Amino acid sequence: MSLRLEHVIEVSATPEEVWRFIADPEQRARYISVVEDYTIEGDRAATWEIALPIPVIDSTITVKTEDVERRDPEFVKFVGRSRAVRVVGEHELTPTEAGTRLTNTFTVEGRLPGVERFFKKNLEAEFENLEDGLEAFLAKK
Repeated sequence: MSLRLEHVIEVSATPEEVWRFIADPEQRARYISVVEDYTIEGDRAATWEIALPIPVIDSTITVKTEDVERRDPEFVKFVGRSRAVRVVGEHELTPTEAGTRLTNTFTVEGRLPGVERFFKKNLEAEFENLEDGLEAFLAKK
C-alpha cells in the first residue's frame, strides 16, 4: 500500500526563480527534517541518510534519489529508493498572475512496518519545511 499527498503553495516569484530552488537536489534534501545527512551526486542525484523515529529502525537509512524527469522550468520528478521506503516526488510549477503555483505531490511506499504511518502523520509538516526553505531562498535573491 502507498500513501499519496499533495500540497499547493503560491509564491510571488517567477517560475524560473522557484525552479532554481526546487530542481536542486541539495535544496530538497536540506529542508526535510528526517534527512540527517546528504551527499550530492551531480545535478540530478543525491544520497540521503534519513532517521525515522519508528521502533523497527535503529539506524539511519540510505535513500538514493535521482531526478527521472525534468522539464525546465515547469516540472521535476524524483525517485528515492531504499530498503525501507520508496518515495516519488513531483514538483509542478505553473505561472500565475501573481507569480507561481507550486504543486508538490509525494507518494511514499513503506517497506517496513510503521514507515507509511510516520509519513501520514508528518508529511504535511515536511511540505511546510520545504515551503519555508523556498521562502528563505527567494528572500536571499
